[in-house]
Amino acid sequence: MKEKQLPKLTSYRWVILAIAAGLDAISNYVQFQISALATQIMPALHITPAQFSSLLMAPMLVAVFLSIPAGSLADRYGAKKVVTVGLVISVIGAFGRLWASNFISLMIMLLMFGVYMALLNANTIKIFGIWFKQDTNTAMGIFFAAASIGIMLSQITGPMFPSVQAAYIFSSVVLLVLAVCWVLFVRDVPKGEEIPKQAGQAAKTESSLSYFKVAAKSGKTWIVGICGGCGTAASMAFSGILPQAFAAKGMSPAQAGQVAAIATIGSLCGSMFGPAIVSKFGKAKPVMILVTLLSAVLMAATWYIPVGPVLLVVLILGGLFGAITGPIIQALPIQFPEIGPKYAGSAGGLVGTISLLLSYIVPVIISSIAGANFMLTFIIQGTIFGVTAILMAILPDANAARHHR
Repeated sequence: MKEKQLPKLTSYRWVILAIAAGLDAISNYVQFQISALATQIMPALHITPAQFSSLLMAPMLVAVFLSIPAGSLADRYGAKKVVTVGLVISVIGAFGRLWASNFISLMIMLLMFGVYMALLNANTIKIFGIWFKQDTNTAMGIFFAAASIGIMLSQITGPMFPSVQAAYIFSSVVLLVLAVCWVLFVRDVPKGEEIPKQAGQAAKTESSLSYFKVAAKSGKTWIVGICGGCGTAASMAFSGILPQAFAAKGMSPAQAGQVAAIATIGSLCGSMFGPAIVSKFGKAKPVMILVTLLSAVLMAATWYIPVGPVLLVVLILGGLFGAITGPIIQALPIQFPEIGPKYAGSAGGLVGTISLLLSYIVPVIISSIAGANFMLTFIIQGTIFGVTAILMAILPDANAARHHR
């Protein structure tokens, strides 16, 4: 196995990653403020539980419709311009929450807020692929971890604010500061490099739809979307059912919530450090398949583990193993010959749309089949997560770009 001569990376890439990760963290912070402040928001705005769920998912709902056009537009005009437009809309939406007086007005503000993250998520493959090249997986891992940090900080700091308005102002100002940093410091390509000539010249004549068509013809990109979607759906369904399952085991609601949160620690570590560790192996695929299967087994066995220290260890390890592969899979399309940096935005948009749709649909199917049978629920979730290992086996090795025979 002979090592390739890898391109030298500029240190400015960490500035790009820091701003992108900060935007990811504040996005999840704002989204889960609805959860942290639910006891104040719901009675004040006369919101029903069903409406509350709609508000919580509103920022993600935007991405279902914007991911594909976001990627295609970024391929044509550059990711910085596209995300900047989204940030303007999102900052207005974030501050607009201060004047939201009912469900409809708050829903509109949260939909507006979700615009920039939909545009950014669709283009992380393109942005990190250009700036981090062979280390794209590491950047994606840190970006994924930022989301968990945002959620945890939102839950921790929510009760500390004197009012809902104060909480809204704080998160909105942080978003505004990060938006200014994006405009001032982010560049589409490293200094001294240029956008590939074929992309720059073609952009003048090719439409955004033509970019998407190229990405849509890539079968491997569809597999990445399905793989990522099944993994995310199983993980979300698993996390969502844990408090109820533990309450059924005899825990108080507070204890159940605390124990369920333990899995986040493993997920955070897996996302942040897993991709860098996997990149050290000659071949990534065997390692990715192994940790995926281990996580699937632990997920399926959760109901059988008695309450106690062993359960905590299982949750941490399950979260750790399960979070390693997500960033790596998401970063794969830019390595495909038919995609590359030119069509990475469109590919990211397609992957994002597929993943989000599956994230909505799969948990509903699981609950329809298993009902209140927690044992069956965990088994189905583990099985679906395990299926992603088969899809990983079909895809190219994530470390192939780093080595050649």
